[in-house]
Amino acid sequence: MYQNIGNSAYKKDLSNIKLICNHLNHPQDDFKSIHIGGTNGKGSCSHMLSSILQEAGYKVGLYTSPHLVDFRERIRINGKMISKDSVSKFMHQNFDFFESNNCSFFEMTVGLAFNYFSHKKVDVAIIEVGMGGRLDSTNIINPIVSIITNISLDHTKFLGSNISKIAKEKAGIIKINTPVVIGETQSEIKHIFINDAKLKNSEIVFSDNFIFQKYDCDLKGNYQKKNIKTVLKCIKILKNKSFEIDNSKIEVGLRNVSRNTGFKGRWQVIHNNPLIICDTAHNEAALKEVVSQLTGLEYKELHFVIGFSDDKELQKISKIFPKKAKYYFIRPKVARGRDNQEVQQIFKSNNRVGEIYGSVKEVIGLIKKNCNKNDIIFIGGSTFIVSEIM
Repeated sequence: MYQNIGNSAYKKDLSNIKLICNHLNHPQDDFKSIHIGGTNGKGSCSHMLSSILQEAGYKVGLYTSPHLVDFRERIRINGKMISKDSVSKFMHQNFDFFESNNCSFFEMTVGLAFNYFSHKKVDVAIIEVGMGGRLDSTNIINPIVSIITNISLDHTKFLGSNISKIAKEKAGIIKINTPVVIGETQSEIKHIFINDAKLKNSEIVFSDNFIFQKYDCDLKGNYQKKNIKTVLKCIKILKNKSFEIDNSKIEVGLRNVSRNTGFKGRWQVIHNNPLIICDTAHNEAALKEVVSQLTGLEYKELHFVIGFSDDKELQKISKIFPKKAKYYFIRPKVARGRDNQEVQQIFKSNNRVGEIYGSVKEVIGLIKKNCNKNDIIFIGGSTFIVSEIM
């Protein structure tokens, strides 16, 4: 898996997923789909949309990545994970084909999701891009609407060293005659999406230019305000495509995203007194949002239990965090986890001082014994650090 071992597991090519879908008799054509790409907010938008559509009475497939604890989190219908038997049966039936064609973990998983949604006859499937867009395995679908949440620096080894190059890769999910919603207007790359949509005769809208009714949402990160606007614009397009979704269903859907979909790890409060919050934000743009919200809260002392993967620009990222805080550095338990001694030194060079530890569990136990009930403990920096506490 790319998420675990890094570069060697990443395949920048659509040939295998085309072979897989042909082998499975093109299951991706058996259901309507919504395609969601972008750097940050893909998972939140995907789960919000699923929750709203579920409340409106639709049978909704949801494909996301990565998972936190159980592989089956990636493939759900109306919030319920695919069964172990379904995964096992699919792999036994198709393993020889996958092996003979050297299919990757992600390609096999995308094929499994499409096949499952087809057999279960979902009304609509929400498909989250794995990485990039143009050459992502999910980009074999023909959606009824596409969403690109925003663009920031992440996975630069594969997608490009600046946001213009990354935007061109993300724009690859824009399809001919298919509306596309852009979640955030960014002046330096706005023209890339507009030009691509024009070439494909696709309606394009920037959701942050619109004023919508305010809704309460159980996902409490401040950054969710942008994602909610993106989702509401998508819902408006779906209503124009004969989806029946009244405002009461939007309201209930947004208020119950976690309950309806099983969504975890986004500004998730896992303990009170002291307040413990975890969030899977792992790149510069996302961490800025999270740290800004954290430092705006009232607390006696702020504790950061953090670890990172080996592809992050920690000189930049470390400066996002406040100097006046306590730091506990953990190495994520995956091959591409950044050495916590190296992280410690980089943070120290920028006057963020802390100690290294072996596990999140060890650190949380230590902090809870010694901290004040008005302290705040944050766990994050990597999906795998959050996964460990889950």
